[in-house]
Amino acid sequence: MKSVIAENLVKTYDKGRVRALDDLSLDVEEGTVLSVLGPNGAGKTTTVRILSTLLRPDSGKATVAGIDVIKNPEKVREVIGLSGQYAAVDEILTGYDNLVMFGELYHLGKKQAVIRANELLERFSLTDAAKRPIKNYSGGMRRRLDLAASLIVKPKVLFLDEPTTGLDPRGRQEMWGVIQELVKGGVTLLLTTQYLEEADQLADEIAVIDTGKVIARGTSDALKKQVGGERLEVVVEQIHVAKTMEIVAAVSGQKPALDEGLRQISSPVSTGSAALFEVLKSLDSAGIHALDVGLKRPSLDDVFLSLTGHAAEEKKEEVTEKKRGRK
Repeated sequence: MKSVIAENLVKTYDKGRVRALDDLSLDVEEGTVLSVLGPNGAGKTTTVRILSTLLRPDSGKATVAGIDVIKNPEKVREVIGLSGQYAAVDEILTGYDNLVMFGELYHLGKKQAVIRANELLERFSLTDAAKRPIKNYSGGMRRRLDLAASLIVKPKVLFLDEPTTGLDPRGRQEMWGVIQELVKGGVTLLLTTQYLEEADQLADEIAVIDTGKVIARGTSDALKKQVGGERLEVVVEQIHVAKTMEIVAAVSGQKPALDEGLRQISSPVSTGSAALFEVLKSLDSAGIHALDVGLKRPSLDDVFLSLTGHAAEEKKEEVTEKKRGRK
């Protein structure tokens, strides 16, 4: 069963001159994680805002937990949680007071709001900091509290828009652990990110979007296969570069690439470790000592650059949203 379905979504700004979403379609299977991966300006935040009922598309349709997001936004809000790039908590209040306030805003009633706040503080390892003002929290603690607030109503579907933006590596690892625990609990999750490692770690499937369109989708391994198989890489002294190029070409059956600065010869290979062994044997026979040699699998970085042709960069449509205060 599909918990999230988006079909042919279009969203424009600036009287149609900026096309944030361009006929975008995607879906998320119940109880799974879909990571929406793309550079700044690709349309990730616009997609989340539409699916979470904060923004109406110009055209197209979408459902969340079987509910039409355009026709019944109030009902959609009853079954979703949303955590954006920037913590939505009140810095003056304590962590405990923030969660109780969110509970009351969701009409839980004072008693139930207190119970739920304490449950979430314990779940996110924030009990010891519960009575401290948010302004004294670390970045990672704030993001955990923000995520806790999005779970006040025990959502069926959770939208996380770049949840680890601005966190240091330790904070990011902590947040990954929290997200993985949520998924084990059966929550359906749509996660947007610019971090390739994050998508690799957390997602069942990855949708790569650029200029408002889904340009590729699949598991991490499937996307990596689109780029090609393993690459053999050998680094040698300058005097041995020409001969090593011949050896690698003979083994791989292809003309190898040369990084002259690094003196690195590389070529795709289909036989993996067998090719590596054969190259080492041939180098040894030729009296050549390899300074470095290995097999490299394609990374999501390779996939991303191959599909989009560029690295992450800020684009006009996201800048437009920021100016509107909608990022």
